[in-house]
Amino acid sequence: MSLLIKNGEIITASERYVADIYCEGEQITRIDKDIAPPPGATVIDASGKYVFPGFIDPHTHIYLPFMGTFAKDTYETGTKAALMGGTTTLIDFCIPMRNEEPLAAYDTWNAHSEGKACCDYTYHMAVTRFDDGTESQIRELVSKGLASFKIFLAYGGAFGIEDEELYKTLKLAKELGVITTAHCENATLVDALQAELIAEGKTGTKWHYYSRPPRVEAEGTNHLMTFAELIGAHVYVVHLSCDEALREAMEAKYRGVNVWVETLIQYLMLDMTYAEKPGFEGAKYVMSPPLRLKHNQEVLWNAIQHGAISTLATDHAPFDFEGQKPMGKDDFRMIPNGIPSLEDRVNLFFTHGVKGGRIDLHKFVDAASTQAAKIFGMFPRKGTIQIGSDADLVVYDPNYEGIISADTHTMNVDYNPFEGWPIQGRPHVVTVRGEVAVQEGKFVGTVGRGQFISREPTHF
Repeated sequence: MSLLIKNGEIITASERYVADIYCEGEQITRIDKDIAPPPGATVIDASGKYVFPGFIDPHTHIYLPFMGTFAKDTYETGTKAALMGGTTTLIDFCIPMRNEEPLAAYDTWNAHSEGKACCDYTYHMAVTRFDDGTESQIRELVSKGLASFKIFLAYGGAFGIEDEELYKTLKLAKELGVITTAHCENATLVDALQAELIAEGKTGTKWHYYSRPPRVEAEGTNHLMTFAELIGAHVYVVHLSCDEALREAMEAKYRGVNVWVETLIQYLMLDMTYAEKPGFEGAKYVMSPPLRLKHNQEVLWNAIQHGAISTLATDHAPFDFEGQKPMGKDDFRMIPNGIPSLEDRVNLFFTHGVKGGRIDLHKFVDAASTQAAKIFGMFPRKGTIQIGSDADLVVYDPNYEGIISADTHTMNVDYNPFEGWPIQGRPHVVTVRGEVAVQEGKFVGTVGRGQFISREPTHF
């Protein structure tokens, strides 16, 4: 199997030039001008288009038991949706409950992914309790290629860990050279605020925000920074939503803490008024941390442009508006949290970032692909275009114009939070290790083509 992409403008995090790309044996083997098509090669004409490295979403929930239900996507539907949006590798979360064994959870996630994924994938391993038994299993999972942890400072009693467990997890992560990703909200404050609001009869979707205000996220971020600073661990703040939390992370970085920050496409595009829509419509926009006041959007865009925020993710967690979100009709605490956005991340980022003049093409690639590959131990196999890299490529049409809609999206969920939003640009061709998976807005790839990506601890 060989592939030749001709005449495209290659864009990486640091380079921009016109050349042909020849791929053989799943990898890029030659980059040059005017490569003659070898016999039998698939040839793609990329004239007038950009060629990007395959995009990486470092934060998804494809298989997810949560709040008494399950996220709607499967590894087949979710990875197809990813590819339609130009994402060729994603990092899902393997999350045992506190009473579940980590190795058993790993087997469960593998049972849902193996032979079904259409793009490449790997996992962050959630540490939801820490004792002698789980420590030995976590060490074994790192040896299996899970080179990043996930901890929750929220969701007490379900996924959240206590401070002693946080300390031991970060100590182990430092020993093993593993980076720890963290959901930073103070669980005690969230529980107290929720109880007060419900007691006052404030049960609607708008009150979700007030149960998790910015200071709660900032306090959780500061809490993580304190432990990371004392231990010397490398940490990564997931789904950061607001100025207050970003300041805590940046002040820690100034002190020498090894911290990276992720934000989500939702926080760049949507604000808290969406969760205040009348009736129950606001439930479509309930996630944690919540959507914030609009002024935070400019803060986050600037942080991406200047490198304070490294990566753009989705926290993709699709729950149907009909049948699942109404679990919290009378109590906002019961609404399954999450916004589906895996398919639309790249196109919205290009439309409002590049076309909107907020970021350049190099920062676009860096935040949506390269930084995730570097931070999570996949670079240069993923996240760039060079000889020897996997032939995960996106031939992107910057002149395409379209409209986002649940009627046409691939995600297995009954609504789209960006319904009716225009986009300027979309993937024309997407390849997974040299095989064409998407062409002109249609999935043409192979179900099961996606591979689990084993990663070595980075040790930075």
